[in-house]
Amino acid sequence: MHRDLHCPLCGAGSGAFHQDRKRSYLRCERCFLVFVPPEFHLPAEAEKAEYDLHQNRIDDPRYRAFLGRLATPLLALLTPGSRGLEFGCGPGPALAALLREAGHQLALYDPFYYPDVCVLQPGYDFITATEVVEHLHQPGAELDRLWALLAPGGLLGVMTKLVTDPEAFAGWHYKNDATHVCFFSRETWTWWGRVRGAEPVFEAADVILLRKPCDHRPLPLNPPAAG
Repeated sequence: MHRDLHCPLCGAGSGAFHQDRKRSYLRCERCFLVFVPPEFHLPAEAEKAEYDLHQNRIDDPRYRAFLGRLATPLLALLTPGSRGLEFGCGPGPALAALLREAGHQLALYDPFYYPDVCVLQPGYDFITATEVVEHLHQPGAELDRLWALLAPGGLLGVMTKLVTDPEAFAGWHYKNDATHVCFFSRETWTWWGRVRGAEPVFEAADVILLRKPCDHRPLPLNPPAAG
């Protein structure tokens, strides 16, 4: 069992969380992210091959309903004509289509399918990451980049399944996808938001919304004790 690797989200130490026949899983001692050691990450070619198998069509009503779990609460908070980025949109950017239909402007970025880094410029009113963060090899760096791209007062909308406890994790289908290497919990998002002055709002079981403060300096990762 692997131990003591640094957390890819916050850099703290980690301990054993779960082991199955294919991979080890560690949990961060500070932010509680559950993650897979790098030696179990797929090479980029094999990872893309897995994504190429996905059948997520923009005109599929079931897929649109699935994305509505994020789109509906997000749209309720956006002002008309907001400018957004769909990060990790995949080959069929269905969420962008939903949000464009509601009158918003959308840029697309995906390292495999829409790799134009020119869109990664600051000033977005909102950014979405739907079924993305569990795939990130370096979630700390990637989420920091997204946060920096948001304008003050902007919204980050995330959809990802959440870890609950080790017993449930052992039988959890979500961990069995070889491209899933980071698993967030409510505690993880609460920690991540606190450092950035944002209180996460949990919608349904797998949607997280965070609003970037208009004036905030990030807290240190280990704030000094009071007194």
